[in-house]
Amino acid sequence: MPVDPNASLVITAFDWVPDFAQGFVRDLRPRWACEEIGLPYAERLISAVDRPVAHYRDQPWGQVPVIDDGGIRLFESGAILLHLGERHPHLLPVEPQPRADTLSWLFAAFNSIEPMMFELGQVTLFAAGEPWAELRKPSLLAFIGERFDRLATALGERDWLTGRFSIADIAMATVLREAQDTGLLAERPVLARYLARATARPAFARALGAQIAAFTPDPPPGAQQGEAA
Repeated sequence: MPVDPNASLVITAFDWVPDFAQGFVRDLRPRWACEEIGLPYAERLISAVDRPVAHYRDQPWGQVPVIDDGGIRLFESGAILLHLGERHPHLLPVEPQPRADTLSWLFAAFNSIEPMMFELGQVTLFAAGEPWAELRKPSLLAFIGERFDRLATALGERDWLTGRFSIADIAMATVLREAQDTGLLAERPVLARYLARATARPAFARALGAQIAAFTPDPPPGAQQGEAA
């Protein structure tokens, strides 16, 4: 489903981020959900360097994504995925136990896995070379490895976290993508195959392409290539 400027659902995203962040900004998550269910959406692109004052009324920290769904505004990608999942059982089952399983895994992605990936980004990218970061890295990688081992065991032979693709898989796959260059996934083939299945979905490819297409080719004045998105 292409971006439709006349759609009633509007996703706020950045119009530029540094190269390392392109394809990883969290508006990818609602874009992917919309593509999975064929829900048209429009884009509202803002500067990541000079964020509009009004944006902080919708997102207290000035981050993205934010959505406006016919006048209903939400921030935080997890809340947005839950909102979009409510619109289609393909993304969030209506049966009590499958729904509970999906919600559990949705929150697990954001609470049990993503914080460690955020910290890993801090020590390997934003604080690279700092003495404290080098000291922290080995124990952090070991801890993430333990979390990944538990995740691989829980996933087992299933294609998807709850047996069928859902918003939980959108959340978990986008988190795991941040570990692609660490070797942690290659050491755990169950997770590597899971991520490969998720990113091979046509809806993911369309969402990723739309996010990349929204970025301007050149950084705005005052931007730093290492600036966090």
